[in-house]
Amino acid sequence: MKALHEVRNYPTGYMVWEDCYDNMGFLAHWHREIELIYVREGKANISIENMELTARAGDLVVVDTGDFHYSSTPKQKNRLDFILFDPSIISPYYHHAHFFNPLVTADMLKEYGMTNATEHLFDLVRTELEKEAPYYQEIVSARLQDFVFQLRRHHRGRVMKANISHRAATLRDIQHLLVYIDQHYSEPLTLADAAKEMNLSQNHFSQLFSNVVGINFLSYLNTVRIEHAAHMIQNSRTKIIDVALACGFENIRSFNRCFKQYTGYPPREFLALPEQIRQSFSFYKRKLDKKEYVQGVSPLVMLTSTEDEAEK
Repeated sequence: MKALHEVRNYPTGYMVWEDCYDNMGFLAHWHREIELIYVREGKANISIENMELTARAGDLVVVDTGDFHYSSTPKQKNRLDFILFDPSIISPYYHHAHFFNPLVTADMLKEYGMTNATEHLFDLVRTELEKEAPYYQEIVSARLQDFVFQLRRHHRGRVMKANISHRAATLRDIQHLLVYIDQHYSEPLTLADAAKEMNLSQNHFSQLFSNVVGINFLSYLNTVRIEHAAHMIQNSRTKIIDVALACGFENIRSFNRCFKQYTGYPPREFLALPEQIRQSFSFYKRKLDKKEYVQGVSPLVMLTSTEDEAEK
């Protein structure tokens, strides 16, 4: 894990990915890729930087390159279709579009004459990536390029350049801090340390961090620590107490309590789970009321919400 900065490996080298998921959300993260999220069914709460959106069936959400985003959708049923692609797919000189509102509603798509084009885009990308017929990369690239610039023509926002510059600087600072946390999670980091790293007061930093990342500083830090601890438990013969100390916990009691809070299992019970189950839980997070697991089966840092899992 690199501080929730997604760096994706594409099997064919062609930097486009598509998939569809039911009843899910995802942790705060950012990536170079542009991300299109199409709500097939239900609704989803999605936050992009400090903007909270509710996307419903037929809506499209545009996550531009470098944007922090996360989704927390408790007790809501949805079916979300994703396309992620490197900006170079549509232009070697692509710049952040700075949409005034990254939510493009179904009514807007209809007004723009792009409802059918949106559905066709997701269907075409899925089919072409699955079949890999001759010239599939050229066909997908051409369709993505046409779609994105048609959307930018219609869905233009009016954002002040000063605001853009300030936002970009803030996000860079947060990104640098997350990398710092990932490199120093084993040390006794505090809220005061993190605030000092960003040259902010503790109150200002705490509010900013929660708004951008979606969880408070301590929860994020513990999430990183438990991620590394789970990896050590699964892939080494290190004693539990040594794992706890190596991952920044002061004592075994606080480690056991935190590990169970984030994974649903005490460390020894987690280790006793079948390997297939342990390996499928690649990242953990406790943000909602019920225990949830991030599935490790897709390129997304993803959190699938199911009541059956939560009741275990």
